[in-house]
Amino acid sequence: MHLLPEQATRHAVSIPELLVSRDERQARQHVWLARHPVPLVSFTVVAPGPIKDSELTRRLFNHGVTALHTLAAQADWLIMEQAALASASGPEGMLSIEAPARDIKLATIELEKTHPLGRLWDIDVLTPEGEILSRRHFALPARRCLLCEQNAAECARGKTHTLSFLINHMEALLHAADSRYAR
Repeated sequence: MHLLPEQATRHAVSIPELLVSRDERQARQHVWLARHPVPLVSFTVVAPGPIKDSELTRRLFNHGVTALHTLAAQADWLIMEQAALASASGPEGMLSIEAPARDIKLATIELEKTHPLGRLWDIDVLTPEGEILSRRHFALPARRCLLCEQNAAECARGKTHTLSFLINHMEALLHAADSRYAR
């Protein structure tokens, strides 16, 4: 289910393309839920800036896929179907998992908190009925900024940090994770 980093398009995506890509992802999610009436994990990479499909985002994605597989194996969850694709909005993964949606969401929240790259992943869990379980469902605060610990959405909206600084930090985190998990 991994994506080859060297095949990244490095296409600078426009806002209309991004919106279409997100609509297409939502349509794919509904098709998957109809095919497998079990919770669906929809996984993407947090990718600031206009280039969503890059070697960096694909490598981050591949680490996330490995972490999700490890999580499912440790919890003894059955992955019924899985797929990875590169879209205009970046790498995407979908996994139909036979387990309680609430348990999956709590475990993925913990994964996002504890894995060295977890804050660079966006892991959504959809119930078989198509409801997205969010952090709010569990009375958890909004995501924090990767750099300054403020509300991530506010930093993004206000362009508090330069794109180059964010990308450099993401690359440093990836390098550290590559070193840690290469052992």
